[in-house]
Amino acid sequence: MQCVLLGCLFKFVLYVFIKHDCEASEFNLQGDYKIGGIFKVHTAGDIAVQSSPMALECLTQPFTIEGYSMMQVMRFAVQEINNSSTLLPNISLGYKIFDVCAAVQNFPSILDLISNNGQITVVTNRDNIPHNVIAVVGPYGSADTVLLAPPFMMDLIPMISYGASSSTLSNKLVYPSFLRTVPTNKDIIGLIIQIINNFGWNWVAFIGSQDDEYSRNGLELFREYIQDTNICLASLYALQKNSNFEDVLRKIDSLSINVIIVFMLEDYARDVIKTAIKINIKGKVWIAGDTWSMDQELSTTPGIEKIGTVFGVTDRTLSLPGFADFVYKSRFKGETDECVNCSSVGETCNQACENCTSLNVEKLIHVNPTYSFSIYTAVYTIAHALHVALNCSKVGCSKVQDIPPYLLLQYVRKSNFALHNRVIRFDEYGDPPASFAVVHWRPKRDPFFVMVGTYDTYPTVRFTLNNNLVSWYDNGTVPFSNCSDECETGFARVQNSVQKCCFQCEKCPANTYVNTSVDFYTCTSCQEGEWSDEGSTYCRKRSIVYLQYTDLLSILFLLCAASFMVVSVTITILFAINYNTPVVKSAGGSMCFLMLVCLILSNIGVFFYFGVPQPASCVLRNIFFIFFFTVCLSCMAVRSFQIVSVFKMATKFPKAYSWWMKHNGQWLCLAVYTVLHLIACWIWLQFGRPKPYNDNASFKDQTILSCDIGTVVTSILAWSFLWVLSVVCFCFSYMGKDLPKNYNEAKSITFSLVLFYLGWIAYFTAYIVFRGPYVQLLNAVAQLTSSYGIIISFFIPRTYIIVFQPSKNTQAYFQTKIQTYTQTISRM
Repeated sequence: MQCVLLGCLFKFVLYVFIKHDCEASEFNLQGDYKIGGIFKVHTAGDIAVQSSPMALECLTQPFTIEGYSMMQVMRFAVQEINNSSTLLPNISLGYKIFDVCAAVQNFPSILDLISNNGQITVVTNRDNIPHNVIAVVGPYGSADTVLLAPPFMMDLIPMISYGASSSTLSNKLVYPSFLRTVPTNKDIIGLIIQIINNFGWNWVAFIGSQDDEYSRNGLELFREYIQDTNICLASLYALQKNSNFEDVLRKIDSLSINVIIVFMLEDYARDVIKTAIKINIKGKVWIAGDTWSMDQELSTTPGIEKIGTVFGVTDRTLSLPGFADFVYKSRFKGETDECVNCSSVGETCNQACENCTSLNVEKLIHVNPTYSFSIYTAVYTIAHALHVALNCSKVGCSKVQDIPPYLLLQYVRKSNFALHNRVIRFDEYGDPPASFAVVHWRPKRDPFFVMVGTYDTYPTVRFTLNNNLVSWYDNGTVPFSNCSDECETGFARVQNSVQKCCFQCEKCPANTYVNTSVDFYTCTSCQEGEWSDEGSTYCRKRSIVYLQYTDLLSILFLLCAASFMVVSVTITILFAINYNTPVVKSAGGSMCFLMLVCLILSNIGVFFYFGVPQPASCVLRNIFFIFFFTVCLSCMAVRSFQIVSVFKMATKFPKAYSWWMKHNGQWLCLAVYTVLHLIACWIWLQFGRPKPYNDNASFKDQTILSCDIGTVVTSILAWSFLWVLSVVCFCFSYMGKDLPKNYNEAKSITFSLVLFYLGWIAYFTAYIVFRGPYVQLLNAVAQLTSSYGIIISFFIPRTYIIVFQPSKNTQAYFQTKIQTYTQTISRM
């Protein structure tokens, strides 16, 4: 039945003649300042398309005890404030409440609130336009609020909603005078995600509704908030009243999704849950939005215990002291059930409730209390704003005066007071801090609703949940709702589908790790100077290893190197003293001094093998040996060639021998070869010099500090001179193996070259087979051994003759040996 304009006029006539007293109605209360109230005492069902302008009479629609209970909370809060001697002393609050069951078709009620005794003034400057109410409590849903808010926003009339949680309403450019006492969907979705993470789930379904702002906004926020989490939205459904609920739930069940978020208004939620009971969906985890988390109708539905485990999000403060007494007393005051007209002009529908005062009191008191405290807070927020605006004190308030809504709005926005141990305040968007309880349903147990967790956003975000209080379905354990099993420690996820929660596990290789607190999907390489075994979750510091002066082997080697230097210098001094003796001359004369100096210089580099390698030390390690030892071998080679020439080639090739002696051939060859080698060494140092190298491959837990050889080509070029010369020298010494003993250097040269080859073969073998700092020591040993070979085989025997056999260091002795060699050759 609808309230058409003619019907309203008829009722107005009845009002004039019968003088019906409206002031006792539950929908109206006179006071110094009136607050508007918008509640859904009735809920509109299927509404036909209008063919003429008319308002919907809500009395003809299905009654909702929840909406009626909410209205009683507002009336209770107003009565409590009026009875207070401190909040608004000597000031009375009144209210004008409307039953808005269908927002669009109940606009006459909304216009009544913003009017002044039925008239709306249309002017540009609206600063002092009077209204029937100074503020409005309501409406309940986000969709209704979006539709009904604009008229109130025009004159900045404070509209404080107790149930509209869509974050869209936080836009102050569109809704400048809108505030709310219920936390936003951002907080609700944030809590739902906390619950999911708490139990380690990541494979969830989200069921919402298409035709309400609350669900649409919740889904939008859920998608946004899970982007940087491990949660995957496995299935999503935005339903309508005529949707096939059975088909939706069966599809979710077939995907092995065990966690279902039902974020929709209570009517839709009831249909979903009842359908789940009907088709025998068992063992799921249902997470309820704040609209149906404390739904009394579902709590008494047969079979509710079979669907699984239900968690709900609701306000922390659920009980209002004194509310039950208020309801009991109001039933016996003789208040009328309806008031069809409460204005002097015209008629306003939807302030009627048939037989509401005869409702069962116990049933009314135990209706879903989720929004009770939000309504209570909204009324108190307006009262506290009036307290400030009227300069109230314990003595009283200023006299009643017109307070423009926009001025009252300023005080409302600055609200900061305590109410039942809760801090009531608003942020710059008109949103309150969240103070939620996580409730758990326990069918067939008392109490049915048990608080198992809390969630607060003020002063900081705090979430707690006592897992021990949760009774899982069929007394089981936490249900599994993940697309893939969690990877073992040290394994990284490899995504194998569009959903990031579906993956395979691969063990991280050595020298990488997976940090699950940052990224589950990447094996991150260890930094320089770190290492890890395969399957690691962190890297360890490598120990730094290099040749140190304090090592025992290093000390022994340095003693040997120092001894070599002492012996070489001693021999040089001895040879200088005996420079004109046959032994020194047969050793090469002035050339032997060049050999001794080169041997000393070639071993300076061995002292740079110790300590932390530096660019300079890497160069000096080998360059001294390569260049000066090559010069030394050059001296031995040309010396051997010259002796062979004197004894074997002078008679066969007299002209060549004459040219050689005339042009000082041994020094010429030595100079040419040295210059060529010097150029090769310069190229090596200029284009591919050795440099420090950190060896991380030889040992997993060590970094060996060493030097590389430089570029391969330039290194080979520099070293090739030495190796070619050693072969040439060996050949010349072999050619002179049958010369006089005093001039026969074949044995000494062969011995020194054998030591040279053995030392370097040992080093290269160790370099290929072994790894470690002592391989570098073998390089230095090979250098020192090569020099010791020449000293021992070439210079020590001659030193022995000079010191201990001076009789052999005479010209006569040498002449005798030459004559003996000549006689032997002539007999052959």
